[in-house]
Amino acid sequence: MKGFRGRAAFVLVLIIALVCGAVAAGTLWNAGARTDRELAAHRHQVKATTTGPAKEPSVAARYGAKPQALAPAVWEQPEHVRRSGTVHVPPRTPQGRTVIIWVDDAGAPARPPGSAADRAFTSLSGGIAAAGAVGVAGAGLVLLVRRRSEGHRLAAWEREWEQVEPVWSGRPRRGSDAGGDDD
Repeated sequence: MKGFRGRAAFVLVLIIALVCGAVAAGTLWNAGARTDRELAAHRHQVKATTTGPAKEPSVAARYGAKPQALAPAVWEQPEHVRRSGTVHVPPRTPQGRTVIIWVDDAGAPARPPGSAADRAFTSLSGGIAAAGAVGVAGAGLVLLVRRRSEGHRLAAWEREWEQVEPVWSGRPRRGSDAGGDDD
């Protein structure tokens, strides 16, 4: 029976961890979607023309998922005001090349709104992390409770055995002066 209760406790912890992970993933998805909608309302794609060649990207940027270099460029923000600055472009972009960039309401270069794939990855990662944390904490708690209750059971058994063993074996109780082997 003891094994069944232990397994049942671990199954309950697993279920709670999965529910917490699902809630965390859903919360992260909704928060990300709301943030992306807010960003999208203030981000605009514009065409920029490079005014110089792209500088060689750093090693970290070169080996990332989407290698990026920096190049000087000019563009018009949505209100037809001409702007210039340094923008992210593909490596080895030559001078005079037209690239699409994202700008904020003020016309400054900005990161694009998040994609559904980015949001899904963040939500899934957060959900797995939450489920893992709750699962590890819950399993630790179950093990702690089992260890403490096992200690209490063993101590109770020892106390009962001290009372039963002298009667069962026919020997006098320990600590009594009813004769000893010291003769």
